[in-house]
Order: sequence, then C-alpha cells, then structure tokens
Amino acid sequence: MTTAPVLDRDVTDKVLAWLAPRAGEMEALLQRLVDIDSNSFDKAGTDAVGEAIAEVLGNDGIAVTRIAKEGFGDVFRAEVPGHGQNQHALLLGHRDTVFAKGTVATRGYSRDGDLAFGPGVADMKGGLVANIFALRAIHAAGGLPFPVVALFTSDEEIGSPTGRAEIEAAAAGARAVFNTEPGRVSGNVVTGRKGGASFLIRIKGVAAHSGVNHEAGASAIEALARKIVRLHALTDYGAGVTTNVGVVNGGNTHNTVAPWAEAELDLRFKTLDQRTRLMTIIDGIVQSEDVRGTSGEIVTKALFLPLEEKHSQALLERYQQAAARIGFAVAGEYTGGCADSGFTAALGVPTLCGLGPVGGKAHTDDEFLRLDTLLPRTQALAATICGLA
Repeated sequence: MTTAPVLDRDVTDKVLAWLAPRAGEMEALLQRLVDIDSNSFDKAGTDAVGEAIAEVLGNDGIAVTRIAKEGFGDVFRAEVPGHGQNQHALLLGHRDTVFAKGTVATRGYSRDGDLAFGPGVADMKGGLVANIFALRAIHAAGGLPFPVVALFTSDEEIGSPTGRAEIEAAAAGARAVFNTEPGRVSGNVVTGRKGGASFLIRIKGVAAHSGVNHEAGASAIEALARKIVRLHALTDYGAGVTTNVGVVNGGNTHNTVAPWAEAELDLRFKTLDQRTRLMTIIDGIVQSEDVRGTSGEIVTKALFLPLEEKHSQALLERYQQAAARIGFAVAGEYTGGCADSGFTAALGVPTLCGLGPVGGKAHTDDEFLRLDTLLPRTQALAATICGLA
C-alpha cells in the first residue's frame, strides 16, 4: 500500500530563509522594471517588461511560456511544477501602467528613505517583484505538491481586453488565486472590490435649422440630457452602486438642432446580480425615445467583475496566519477600485487581492511604494501559498 506524498514540513522555513537576505535584489529588480515605460497601448514597452521577467525566472530554470497577442503586450506564463497534485495555485500581475511612453526619461525610479517613487512603482511593478521572488523561493525549496503558476498580463489598466480570457483559462481548476495589486495605505490587503464597466452611449437625432424650421429637428443633445438624469438617478450609495457620465460631446453648430450626441458612462457595482439588473435598466434608458425622432445605442468599452468578499474570507485567514509568522498584523479591506481578481472570483475560485507591497497615490506623479514592506509581504505571500498544501 502506498501513501500520498506529504509536504516537507520544513518547506515554508526554506522558502522564508531563501527570501530573507534578498531585499536588495528585490529593490534592484523593482528599479529595473519601473525604468521601462509600459503604458497599456505600448506593446514594445509592456513586452520589454515581460522579457525582463522571463529572463530573471529563466536564469533560475523556471519555465516561462509567451502567449502572443495582437496589438497589446503578450502574456507571459510561468510555472513551478508540483509533485503529483494537479490543482494549482495562481498568481496574477499586470505589467502595464497608465503613464505615457517617455515618462521614465523625465521621472524614473527614485528613492527617499524607505519610499520608492516612479511610474507604476506600486501599481503594480512592486507586485510583479513579489510574484517573481515568491516563484523563485518556492522553486529553490524544491517546489510544492501542486504547481504554482504566475500570469503576467499587459492590459489591466484598460479592462484586460486580451488578458481576461487568459486569466479565466488559467484560473480554471485553481485551488486559489493571489493578485499582488498594491497593499492599501492602511497596510490592509483587499478582500472585496467593486465591479465596473465603462460604456459609450451614442444618440442619433435629426438636424434642422434652429431658427427656420426648428420643429423639423430632433435634438440628440436633449435626448441625451434626459437620459443622463435617469442614469444618474440609478446611483445608490447604500447598495454600493454608482453611475457617472463623465464625458459628453455632440452637435454641429449653435444654430443647428443636434443630429448626434455621445457620452461616456462609468458604472460601479458590488455583486454580479446587481450588474445583471442594472444592465437591463441602462439598456432600456438608452434605447428609449426620450425625444421623438431620436434613437440610442450603447457599446461596452471595458468590464470588470466584482471580487465578492465571500470568495476571499478563507484565504484572508490563511494570509493573516502567515503574516503573523512573519511579524506583522493585517486585516481585509473593501475598495471601489476594480482589478483582474474579480474575473477569477466570479468563477467561484477563492481569490485574495492587494497582496503586493504597500503603496499609494497610484496613477499620479506622486505614486509611492514602501520599500520596508517589499520583503515581508513577499514572504507572507509565499508562506500562504505553501500553507495550501
């Protein structure tokens, strides 16, 4: 009679010990990644970040597969094989930033005490470093009973139009997903996120001279204005639902009844059920004939699904135990921001987010990362993964 292999009881100690002296190496890699421009629409830049990641992992003998994408950066998939079990753990990280190509030349990586600055330093190149070193540590310790997979995507900041399918495919059958978006300024990790969607609303009207034959026209701008009032009325702070029309365009001249109008709508929601209900209502508002002779259509530009807290609680408890072993206390926190973790949680896979080093002021010139959290957060991440065995 044979018995199933058991995890070496010392494997977590080996992983933590391997990581312990590597804070300097981690910062050096952070600087290297930050000093590569990688806007979401900069394929060459996001691919350069992926190639740097593949080089570091490949030097340790960790296999990296490159999945080609047209128009956006490729997806890089790394894996540390397991010892017989098939249900893998999945790490997520996006390589893209919101900053334009050329930003690094004028505002590259810098450091002031324990604070690091630079484009994407927290969101989320610090998290990429955490994933890379967690993989390296687990590989150096001989691996775990199950595979550990990391997916490095390139378009999260614009809604993951090419990354989502790869993320969902990689999450299928996973025992847990860990997304290393930055830890909150409070020091907490993220246990819940809103879902979000952005839409382009187009209204078609009928042009007419506003003085000669006003009655022959159908104002697309008036129709849109009526719709905006109804769309904004869907906001329900108590339920966690917000709607916001943030951009409006339309019309040809001041003395022409507007034959066209457009608006960009942002929607945030807490649950999948809310999204289903709201989309039915929004479709009805857009397609209604608020002004006779007008018509409307809505196009989805980007979509994120929510990370509902019911999918993160068990992993939070495991992470808290690992953090206590490292020497820090941590709680879960809800945020209105969206992330790729919502896609995996929506599949019912246990998912925890905000596991990267602590940072703040993302998407601004003042974005920062606390370097004193880079090593311990990586250790806690790696220890949590080890504990899944």
